Amino acid sequence: MPAEDKTAADIIDFTLTNQILSAYNNGDYDRYGKTRVSELPTLDGETIIDREGDNFLIPESTANRQIKNLNLPVSLEGIPCNEKNQYVLSHTFLEQVGILLYPLLSYGVLNGGSATSYVDRKKNKAFDERLFALYSQDFQSLHNLYTDQAKGITPAFIQPNGKPGPSFMELKLRSLLIESLKYQLLSESKNPGLNPFFQMTSIQNNEQISQAYKSYSESPLLKPLMEETGINITSPLTGIQPLIAAYTHSSLGKPKRIFLNAYGKDNAPLPLPGGHGQNFYVLKEAYRTLYSRGKRFVSLGNVDNLGYTPDPVSLAILALTGKQAGFDFSFRTPVDIKGGILVLDERGRLNCADIGPAISPEEVLKAEERGIPILFNCATGLFNLEYLINNLDRIIRELPVRFTDQDKDAGKYSQAEQVTWEILGLLDDFIIFAVDKFKRFLASKLLIENFMTSGLKLELFPEETPKEQKIKKMALNLNQGLADRLIRVYGMKQEGGIWVPLKVEELKCL
Repeated sequence: MPAEDKTAADIIDFTLTNQILSAYNNGDYDRYGKTRVSELPTLDGETIIDREGDNFLIPESTANRQIKNLNLPVSLEGIPCNEKNQYVLSHTFLEQVGILLYPLLSYGVLNGGSATSYVDRKKNKAFDERLFALYSQDFQSLHNLYTDQAKGITPAFIQPNGKPGPSFMELKLRSLLIESLKYQLLSESKNPGLNPFFQMTSIQNNEQISQAYKSYSESPLLKPLMEETGINITSPLTGIQPLIAAYTHSSLGKPKRIFLNAYGKDNAPLPLPGGHGQNFYVLKEAYRTLYSRGKRFVSLGNVDNLGYTPDPVSLAILALTGKQAGFDFSFRTPVDIKGGILVLDERGRLNCADIGPAISPEEVLKAEERGIPILFNCATGLFNLEYLINNLDRIIRELPVRFTDQDKDAGKYSQAEQVTWEILGLLDDFIIFAVDKFKRFLASKLLIENFMTSGLKLELFPEETPKEQKIKKMALNLNQGLADRLIRVYGMKQEGGIWVPLKVEELKCL
């Protein structure tokens, strides 16, 4: 244990760190090279469907088989079929079906990240220097609020008056309560609906998140809804992710070693999570527990995506088609720089190629310059739980481990990660939902991006270059998307220059 940095050493799993290191130096991960892209696919109406469409086609025999096999509380009696023996189901009908399926769904949050990259000056400044200069005072004043905090319990947006808003998790828990209230009203039942939810935290922030949940029991966003629904939404099933050490930068060659110079100090390891893909290992028992409690579907998404909330339409489609999983993708925008894109790989299979670890940013830009639309991963998935638990061991074993070089405030190092959404390459029967980014993918990977989404200083944005004009247009759209989600999904309204929660009786009238 490094004597100079006992805190870091105490929270690093050195056994797992060394297992990964040995596997890398032995060449065990060499098979996880860059994804060889044969094609960049787009909508086909079957596997890749327009989630914003008015009607959806589902084979009659498949839908009725699923209703019987899952004992779904729905009926398709009286709904006509087209000439191909497919039900033509409306968005409105599927929304009602999905709400009635809520007792079969558990909502999951990847909640282990800390706000390290989020408030990293190098990363934020690299996005756009002039924009960073515009926000420099705001960045400085809020920097300390986010430092050393679990990202999920930091403010999800900045209020119109410049004050921090509610946290990501407060909003997500409010959405769960609102959707459970919809279920109770529609079914005339006091069933807890979406409860319990589940999460993956990390050894570094689990206690911090637990303490935040205790305070949420008195939150004005949550308390009235918990009393109305009878649901204590602050008690999730939790899996705690271990932390591994950072490794030496690839410029130092092989063999790779443990990075021991964090923030310029000697003998200072840097604790990091091993990627959200470790959830399949960390949450293994949680998935099995949920199945034993009658859950048949789970959704999974990142804590920092304000567009990730329960989606009854996608749930209904997955349930009635019997697919293994469904994933949200939206057409890529200039702010979508960290994540994966939809590709056809060299095997002719749909896969998610992470920009950087699996496909270079240059390849993505060249494709866009040729006019090819890029479907960007929204980091949200919906899984058939029975299929998932029956295949967990294989998924844990076969999900790629990738190393990426980093140059951040802590120094130049490499990070080992498993990317959740590369699970696409391990499945053979799933749906891609092409969604509206500004409804389903309001993610904040950088603090500067959060400022843009919040509409902070929009009127002062630089517009001298085509790139700056694009960024301003994007910021306007992100801010409009945030307002739409706050009103329609999170049950909020503007009052006195800030967003405040609607009362329960107001929610019942929506």
